[in-house]
Amino acid sequence: MCLLLGATGVGKTLLVKRLQTILQYWARETGETGAPGRGCGASGVPGLGDAGRSCGVGVALGVGEGAWGCRGRPVAGSGRRPPSSAPLGVLDCPAQLSSQDGKGDLGDPPPTRPTVGTNLTDIVAHRKITIRELGGCMGPIWSSYYGNCRSLLFMTDASNPTQLSASCVQLLGLLSAEPLAEASVLILFNKIDLPCYMTIEEMKSLLRLPDIIACAKQNITVAEISARKGTGLMGVLRWLQDTHRTSS
Repeated sequence: MCLLLGATGVGKTLLVKRLQTILQYWARETGETGAPGRGCGASGVPGLGDAGRSCGVGVALGVGEGAWGCRGRPVAGSGRRPPSSAPLGVLDCPAQLSSQDGKGDLGDPPPTRPTVGTNLTDIVAHRKITIRELGGCMGPIWSSYYGNCRSLLFMTDASNPTQLSASCVQLLGLLSAEPLAEASVLILFNKIDLPCYMTIEEMKSLLRLPDIIACAKQNITVAEISARKGTGLMGVLRWLQDTHRTSS
């Protein structure tokens, strides 16, 4: 089970729909279940531009060169990290999935409405992964759904600085919950397609993310995405696939 949590309006429902779109198209075009692998080519998934041409962005069985982490040196002027040979989730500080693996878009975003309850969605990335999305308004009772959670996707709105303090409180509560102590965590900074979005370095500073991660029991990964444009979603699929590869 993968829990998808975050405040109302951060884009949780759209994220799930976009992941489904990528996997459904891939299955239809290739006859394979699971996510596109490295070297699938730009035509592998619609609207992802050059995404398939980069060896570091495919959702393949391995984790190697697709991970960005603190062991690499930043690319000059970009603030990004180069590929690292270390697996996701075991770096000395949070790995960063490339935000350049989803150039272009996936077409017009489908209509969504705020989740006021819970949505269960199954995706197949070489094995079935059930994503349970909980509405932001259900924050006080999120803990009722922590059981049997193998991974956690926590979304924040990178274009809304006024929401950060509440998101930080929610994140601290999640990381301190005993049932989630062994869950792998992917923190997603969504809406980087908007001109007013904050960079990942700004978000990490405002949230004091390095301090949070240093005290957390969980393996934590950080990624910038745009659920609207598709940016970074290949990395999210790969992370889910790697995290749930050995699950029963």
